[in-house]
Amino acid sequence: MASDSDTRSPVRQPPDPVLSVRQVLGLERVLAGDPEVVAGAGQLDRPVRWVHVAEAADVGVMLSGGEMVLTTGVLLAGDEAKQAEYIQSLHRAEAAAVVLGLGRAFPTPPEVMRRAAERCGLPMVVLHRPFPFAELTEEVQCRLVRRKFAAVSLSETVRTALTALITAGAPLGRLLDEIAQHSGCPVVVTNLAHRVLATAGERPAVDDVLRDWERIARQAGGGPGDGWIHAELGGRGERWGRLVLCGYRGDPATGGLLADRAAEALVLHRMLGGGSAPTWEEQSAQSLLTDLASGVVPARQLLPRARAAGLPVNRRIFVPLVVPGADPAGLGRVLRLLGLPGLVAELADGVVAVLLSLARDQQAETLTAHFAARLRGETGPAPTVAAAGPRTSWDDVPAGLREARHVADAVADSAAARDLPAVVRLRDVHLRGLVRLLRDDPHVQSFAERELDGLLREPEPELLNVLRTYLATGRNKSRTALLHHVSRPALYRRLEAIQTRLGVDLDDFEQAASVHIALLAHDAQQG
Repeated sequence: MASDSDTRSPVRQPPDPVLSVRQVLGLERVLAGDPEVVAGAGQLDRPVRWVHVAEAADVGVMLSGGEMVLTTGVLLAGDEAKQAEYIQSLHRAEAAAVVLGLGRAFPTPPEVMRRAAERCGLPMVVLHRPFPFAELTEEVQCRLVRRKFAAVSLSETVRTALTALITAGAPLGRLLDEIAQHSGCPVVVTNLAHRVLATAGERPAVDDVLRDWERIARQAGGGPGDGWIHAELGGRGERWGRLVLCGYRGDPATGGLLADRAAEALVLHRMLGGGSAPTWEEQSAQSLLTDLASGVVPARQLLPRARAAGLPVNRRIFVPLVVPGADPAGLGRVLRLLGLPGLVAELADGVVAVLLSLARDQQAETLTAHFAARLRGETGPAPTVAAAGPRTSWDDVPAGLREARHVADAVADSAAARDLPAVVRLRDVHLRGLVRLLRDDPHVQSFAERELDGLLREPEPELLNVLRTYLATGRNKSRTALLHHVSRPALYRRLEAIQTRLGVDLDDFEQAASVHIALLAHDAQQG
């Protein structure tokens, strides 16, 4: 097994949890000192890492950054040069703020220090009432320690929960749901090209994030404004993705810890998946195409996901295809060789769907035929490519996927499948295709049951098979007898039994056609 250094993503070490200057000034104990911000009011969201009480004029050399310095200014009174230098030294040391207690040294806010702090952008606060600095340091230090403990506790809770899910073999989506629950914001996983591989969180919030993903994902820091926290995904010196907490509302350092624990778990999940499991890219395409084909989620709501996954969707022609029994990886390879944008995924029962996205000026039928021809050359045995008509509207894609699936189903049990073209469309499967499209209609189901009742009430598979062959061969008795390895007299007896049970005359074209349609509907309903 790989070492810890191999399995963990190369992420930064987050700083300790902090309070902002604004939060410190809002504490009840501080409010008792009647604080007034006299400079740097625009910088009150600066993080306070520590509180330091110091009267030394050269306090800056003792700081490491992020401190709120408390002073009475007793060593600065009467020397304006020292006052200005004092503020400059705090600025150079990257102090968070300076708090001056008014009293004997400074009965009013010193103008020199105020102007210097305003120029530097350093928050300067004066306390108009006497205030014991020890109380403030105690209060802030206790809060910082509690925040640190809470952050570490959350980090370990998340690590334990995610490890349990990985051990149980949970899919990627389940891990992301757990992360989203702890973070309280949308979670997005992307590859290095910023294409979205997976998401989690409340659907409306996720859709808002994805709606303009191409722009915001490339901004510095991983997203616009505060609360966008990212962690790199990778291992063994290679980086291959990114996890983003989108709009995290908690403490940034805690969010950093949470993102890091999540990244570690995702890297481990990917490594344990091995080469046999679908890649995250394949899982993303599968989720999107499955949702499109099912129609459970409106197509318009899936548009941000498709765009974020890298599928061109603006002013495009969409061609839904179904290739039963094909290898998704092989289909994806053919798409890349031909330079055709699209998504490939195995939906269910070995059925592989392909959604091509073509420019409006491209010939959809020509490129689909080219794809089918190249596919036959790549895979050996000629696969059936069932195609729906091109769709110019994204809202029509779900119906197109269902149409392609119907065509594939109709071809699967067609006696004339070998005579069909390389790309099969609804017009090529004729009556069988129509019946497949209508198989779930209650009227069609009732019709099939009524017409075949005599054979279905006391089922004899052999009679149904004979009827199926007889009608499929155009009522050719010689061919039917040959295919069932029986003599013509034996076939005549079976046909007579069929006609008696159904109460029809199979020599009558209309009655035979009615039985044929009913049998096609029955077979379609039975799958």
